Amino acid sequence: MFPYPSGTLHLGHLRVYTISDVLARFKRMQGYDVLHPIGWDAFGLPAENAAIERGVHPADWTLQNIEAMKQQMMEMGGRWSWDKEFRTCDPSFYKQTQRLFLMLYERGLAYQAESLVNWDPVDQTVLANEQVDANGHSWRSGAKVEQKMLKQWFLKIKEFQQPLLKDLDKLAENGRWPERVLAMQRNWIGRSVGTKLWFDLHKPGADESQPIPAAFDPVEVFTTRADTLLGVMYVALSLKHPIVQALAKEDEALRDFLERAKNFPPDSKEGYLLQGIEARNPIAEHVLDDTELAETVPIYVAPYVLDDYGSGAVMGVPAHDARDFAFWRQNQGTPVRRVIVAEPNTTPTSNPTPRDCETDKPMLEKGYVVSPDSGFNNLPSDQAIEAVVDRLQNNGKPVERSEHWRLRDWLVSRQRYWGTPIPIVHCSSCGPVPVLDNHLPVKLPDLPASYFHGKTGNPLAEDNEWKTTTCPKCKGPAERETDTMDTFMDSSWYFFRFLDPHDDNALVKPAIADKGMPVDVYVGGVEHAILHLLYARFISKFLATTKLWPSGSDVLGEPFKQLITQGMVHGRTYSDPATGRFLRPEEVDLSDESKPVIRGTDMAPRVSYEKMSKSKYNGVDPGVTIAKYGADATRAHMLFQAPISDVLEWDEQKITGVQRWLSKVLKLSQAFWWPEKELQKGFRPSHKLDIKVVTLLAKLREYGYLEAAPELRNKPFPYKTMEEELVAALKHSDAELLSKIQETIVSVTKSYSETYSLNTIISDLMTLTNTIWDTPHASICTPWFKWYATMHLLRMLAPIAPGVAEEGWHILHGKTNHNARDDGRNPLRAYTEAGAGPSIFIFGFPKADVNVLPLLNPKRVCVVQFDGKKKFETTIKPVPNSIPNVDSRGIQKCVLEQVLDTELGQKYFGALAGTWGVEWPLSVGQVFSAMPLGWSVRVVNRGQVINFVGPKK
Repeated sequence: MFPYPSGTLHLGHLRVYTISDVLARFKRMQGYDVLHPIGWDAFGLPAENAAIERGVHPADWTLQNIEAMKQQMMEMGGRWSWDKEFRTCDPSFYKQTQRLFLMLYERGLAYQAESLVNWDPVDQTVLANEQVDANGHSWRSGAKVEQKMLKQWFLKIKEFQQPLLKDLDKLAENGRWPERVLAMQRNWIGRSVGTKLWFDLHKPGADESQPIPAAFDPVEVFTTRADTLLGVMYVALSLKHPIVQALAKEDEALRDFLERAKNFPPDSKEGYLLQGIEARNPIAEHVLDDTELAETVPIYVAPYVLDDYGSGAVMGVPAHDARDFAFWRQNQGTPVRRVIVAEPNTTPTSNPTPRDCETDKPMLEKGYVVSPDSGFNNLPSDQAIEAVVDRLQNNGKPVERSEHWRLRDWLVSRQRYWGTPIPIVHCSSCGPVPVLDNHLPVKLPDLPASYFHGKTGNPLAEDNEWKTTTCPKCKGPAERETDTMDTFMDSSWYFFRFLDPHDDNALVKPAIADKGMPVDVYVGGVEHAILHLLYARFISKFLATTKLWPSGSDVLGEPFKQLITQGMVHGRTYSDPATGRFLRPEEVDLSDESKPVIRGTDMAPRVSYEKMSKSKYNGVDPGVTIAKYGADATRAHMLFQAPISDVLEWDEQKITGVQRWLSKVLKLSQAFWWPEKELQKGFRPSHKLDIKVVTLLAKLREYGYLEAAPELRNKPFPYKTMEEELVAALKHSDAELLSKIQETIVSVTKSYSETYSLNTIISDLMTLTNTIWDTPHASICTPWFKWYATMHLLRMLAPIAPGVAEEGWHILHGKTNHNARDDGRNPLRAYTEAGAGPSIFIFGFPKADVNVLPLLNPKRVCVVQFDGKKKFETTIKPVPNSIPNVDSRGIQKCVLEQVLDTELGQKYFGALAGTWGVEWPLSVGQVFSAMPLGWSVRVVNRGQVINFVGPKK
């Protein structure tokens, strides 16, 4: 866990911490050496903004918040490796971050360059592309992001784009990473294979012999669909394209458009038609035999064209691109040219005017080319792409097969105080020079708290004493770099530091990295899919090429084996149905929670579940919930409400059901079902808690508690093995309880370790609890079986509800271990009624006795017939020995109920299946309610065959 110390835990924190804590506890119980670390992503803008607003030092604000959150975390029942704790704002940590930066710098992977950057005018700092949302706002402040030219530091993540993309396939194996996250990373890396084309520029009416200015060189376009070149109807340029910038100097209307475009939404289809300039379609002029193809097309300035996609220019094909279609509809509205059809030898439908035909849609899929040119007509799209390239090359036109990557180098400069200083010195003679290793860390200046109050900008740039230094190379005067690093730099490698947090000489010792990496299970929100996880993969892949992680290449430098992304937590929200205004808690009468009413009216509010926020008045303080219901009930309720990857709709009203269940578990732990005299006289817990069922039955036979199976009385031995006989000796309800124990261990173990279906674990444990509770006292052995069931139940519960499991464990053994206290070899000997004894967690997780399940749950094939004709066959349990052969009615009922409960049985006997040849509903039959009147049933050989006999016709 690596939280930002905001000061207060919310339910989202509680959910992710509970998930990781549960899995860590489970693995410890399985015998693994588990590292479940905790650290603090302590640098960042919120601390500095708090300092500006309140006049408090960022360090003081951060440390205060950490202490508050640690207290809250202690209350939630979690268990972390506190000896590995660190904070990124500690010089001992950011010294290593600076060392990592210098390693990248020495490899040529860190560089400084002038760049048009995303500028947050509120936080007064640069943002990476990944930190700007789809609406062009800052991910942190929410401000509208501006474009600004600054000299910035970058990391060459593009050098690793091939493995970053390719190795996603490895992470996808066996569902180790969610497909949603993989898709987000693939899209962000954004590899496109396509074609580079060049559109010559043309001035209508101009003398063709006159040279075109340099700014008007041919427009380079990248496209993945060169097969649609025949349908190009315009070219669109980005706002920053050199041609646009050149023309804007003389075109006032264009300048006005560019200014207005700063406030256009990201999906805007506004455009500006450039006057006096057109683009020539490279395939139109003496290349293609198509008199209908326009040689020149208009050129637009379009905000939807990205500066960093290709060269900042696209060819517009309205008939075969949804974005181009919408743009053309808004800016022209003339008929589009369709050049691709779904089937060969077909003519495209008429080309309606998009403005006038709302149902008209572009054809986006590949298909077959339609062209008067016989060399292109009917070519499949992929072949047409190659044909376009060949035709252009043969006619001396420039064309290239190319690939384009959306990924851009990682901008890591931030113009703020509260971050890791970049360890570079700027010298007028030597240029940028790395700080010497023995001079690390470059510490932040210790500014007074009052300095920050009301201040904006970068304090480091204004601190002349701090930034004035000596060049490490020539010893002349120099200045420190005043930018600090993006906080994602800290979180890109922190998991290595957890392995070796106190080594001052390196990020991590190589041997320790080889032993501890990659991380086995990473739990975090999907919001980190692009930012943190992509950067972490990049830095890990880099470290795998260094001596710090020698075996990193064996795992492709991937840092996280298994990724679990928990869903968000939504809170119950009340709003006015008339206005949509969110209602404050005091505005809603919840005296009857099932029927809320807006105070002062008789009107019911609209109830919904929304992302928790102050503006919606639906936030929940986990501390209050824990104080009211207890940590275990809160944890279990949170896990039970939804699968961990789904949105969790927090409903506190339902937590009482979990409370009742946990109370029931504690009641079972009191062994109330065991008569006191019988318990103290005869019960001796086994030395092995995971004793095999057959071994337990043999001991009970040895003690004289388990009688012989009924069929053995005065009969030859009819069983294949002694194990089969011991199981046959069980009462039916006892066998069902023993079976349920083992089935639950199998299911719960799989959910903990493979599917991570923590909600189904609670469901399974609830079912087992009820089975223990409801199992009748059928024999003198029943209390023994209930004891083993309760003992296993508590161990399976321990990762989720450690407090309840611990308490129940001590109660159970304090009451039932009387005959073990003098047995020096019995692991349960130390427990007393006063509560003494070791923790439940040292006894490990139950191991299923899977080999006994076929004996406890034998199956046999049952053939189902109608009037002697076979309909289907299925598997059922044998008729219990408690039903004798003379009880034909009991045998029929047992077999029929099982057949009806199977999938095939439900299909054939369903209410509308028509199996009986009568309409449903129908009158209850005389034999069984499942059959119509007049039908009867015959069972052969205790269930080998069941025959349904219809009425005589």
